[in-house]
Amino acid sequence: MAKSRIIASLDIGSSKIRTVVAILEGDNMVPNIIGVGIAPSTGLRKGSVIDVEETINSISASLEDAERMAGEPINHVFLGIGGNHIESINSKGVIAVSQGGNEIGEDDVDRVLEAAQAVTIPSNRRILRIIPKTFTVDEQKGVKYPVGMSGIRLEVETHIVTGFEPVIKNLEKCVLQSGVDIDDMIPTPLAPAEAVLSKRQKELGVVVVDIGCGGTSISVFEDGATIYTSVIPVGGENVTNDIAIGMKTSIDTAEKLKIEYGSTLPEDVNDRETIDLSLLSKIETQIIPKKKVVEIIQARYHEIFVLVKDELARIHRDGMLPAGVILTGAAAKIPGAIDLARETLNLPAQIGFPQNYDGVVDKIDDPAYATAIGLLIWGSRYEGRHHAGFKNLNLKKGVAGVKNWFKKLFP
Repeated sequence: MAKSRIIASLDIGSSKIRTVVAILEGDNMVPNIIGVGIAPSTGLRKGSVIDVEETINSISASLEDAERMAGEPINHVFLGIGGNHIESINSKGVIAVSQGGNEIGEDDVDRVLEAAQAVTIPSNRRILRIIPKTFTVDEQKGVKYPVGMSGIRLEVETHIVTGFEPVIKNLEKCVLQSGVDIDDMIPTPLAPAEAVLSKRQKELGVVVVDIGCGGTSISVFEDGATIYTSVIPVGGENVTNDIAIGMKTSIDTAEKLKIEYGSTLPEDVNDRETIDLSLLSKIETQIIPKKKVVEIIQARYHEIFVLVKDELARIHRDGMLPAGVILTGAAAKIPGAIDLARETLNLPAQIGFPQNYDGVVDKIDDPAYATAIGLLIWGSRYEGRHHAGFKNLNLKKGVAGVKNWFKKLFP
């Protein structure tokens, strides 16, 4: 009987760094969460390291917080890679089947996935993930997993996610100097979906919109596969900056205004309602109209959803996803966000709360933890394959990991 294993995920955001620790019992791939850690994120801006020492200290604080709650040391993590440098492309690969009798084997799947990577990308970008969308065996399209089928020609359509090499290396260096090894690096636009979506939603067609501090990431699913990912460079900190400029307050006070009084529903606010800033700050005493604050917030959130709409229009899915839009991230909790998303995107909308995990840690039932838990769920499927560390993860091994994960989804 397989013994229990400890796994951990590390979600490094522009505002907060979250660590989640879980136990995998035997052959059960559902993580049992035993600890979480959270620390302010300093030393980063929009996913990029701008101060190595501060970043290391922030990561270490989050790891130590999680270790105290879990009562277990953290030696390795599944790391989320986010930021505006994340890009994606679609690619195809095609091969002639090599097995005798034309039966497709696992080696053929390996080879066709490697063939799909023969795309031209700048030398300063790294492939982070290759996701099979669908296979074609001879003329039969829409095959989920072709091993065991007979055919002469095997083709695959893939979604490839890349990141900017210098940004990845700097973040990798900070994590390693925090005292933990990296099992794998996972693009954060892909992670929230693992925590909040059902298989049926992925089949029908859905977009996950994760509104973070430094940016908003989107991932689109259809027929059970990822068809598009993107990062929009507008997020919660832009809302805070708008409030600070519009109301002539400090950034700290603007952030408190957003958290305490934030809403995207100015029609629900009485014109006479005011906010006394002395209740939020020791140095600011002015009284400001609440409605103006809410109008500023609504305008920025409307811009975010318009940008999401533009991304969906680019792939011809604007208003065409039956399972709608799922909002995650700390900034998704603001009152009225669901209504504004539904109205702007012309899609059903809801907040995505993490699921697909066990454990009794109450604080993680929160859309802000969707990415961290999604990384953990993704990691549980790869657990045991990449303990040599991501820096030693060669192309062949990476393809095998994708193949095994894809096989688990579609047995």
